[in-house]
Amino acid sequence: MTGTSFPLEVNAVLPPAIARLEELASNLRFSWHRPTRVLFLALDKELAKRVGGNLKLFLRCVDQATLDRAASDPEYLARYERVLAGFDGYRSDTTHGGAAQLDSGDLIAYFCAEFGFHESFPMYSGGLGILAGDHCKTASDLGLPFVAMGLLYRQGYFTQTLDADGYQIATYRDFAHDDLPVELVRGADGREVHVSCPLPKRSVELRIWRAMVGRVPVYLLDSNVEENSKQDREITHKLYGGDEQVRIQQELLLGVGGVRALRALGLAPTVWHINEGHAAFMVLELIREQMAAGLDFAGAREAAAAQCVFTTHTP
Repeated sequence: MTGTSFPLEVNAVLPPAIARLEELASNLRFSWHRPTRVLFLALDKELAKRVGGNLKLFLRCVDQATLDRAASDPEYLARYERVLAGFDGYRSDTTHGGAAQLDSGDLIAYFCAEFGFHESFPMYSGGLGILAGDHCKTASDLGLPFVAMGLLYRQGYFTQTLDADGYQIATYRDFAHDDLPVELVRGADGREVHVSCPLPKRSVELRIWRAMVGRVPVYLLDSNVEENSKQDREITHKLYGGDEQVRIQQELLLGVGGVRALRALGLAPTVWHINEGHAAFMVLELIREQMAAGLDFAGAREAAAAQCVFTTHTP
């Protein structure tokens, strides 16, 4: 009788005394909060380097004995409690005053094709993504009523090396969602929240992921679902990947699908912010909504324009 080999991964279990390390690793506040990162470095500095500062992956790889020692170390536990107190205080603090000029029902929706929060979450290519990431971090620090919308790529930024002649070699690899600080958005029934985005002669189903950046939720759309054809499942595979047709499809999913996703989540932004032109189809979806409510095109365009803000990082 021949046997079948199966891969087996054994993960450490967080002791109750330090169980909220998982929560700290899942919020990208660690990307600009050094004491949080130091808390993980104190467990295994070499491992933290090997996983590129990816705290979610760190917790999957760390040795059980290391966690058990930390859970019984008074000095580590004191540091852990200080970081947690700061984390809880940060999330509940509403005294920053960043929203002082906004009405109570205001909500800003910030659309961008890439976000650079941390090198372990490479959903960015360059300056635009870093700007977008910093914009979200600042919105969190200021306590703004703010959500962000983007796409979740399985291949984000590539790893760059140079060959002997000085030419760039770009190496891409797919990322596992379990290794990223994201979670699927589910409804009250526990099912994934999906939205449909129309493309020529078909609709594409999108699921929604959420990353927390301090107090700011960043929603990321993903077309890699069973309901879609193989071709459509690949639309969100690579950041800026494919030919012009794929790029336009990505922009449709971001702009039109992004509006529909926020509606499905029960959110009603009063300001729609497009960072660079990749999400321009968002404006057309807002116009379509206004026309469906009874306005003619001219009135719908004016109503949509009054809600929209546009910025570009390379004027």
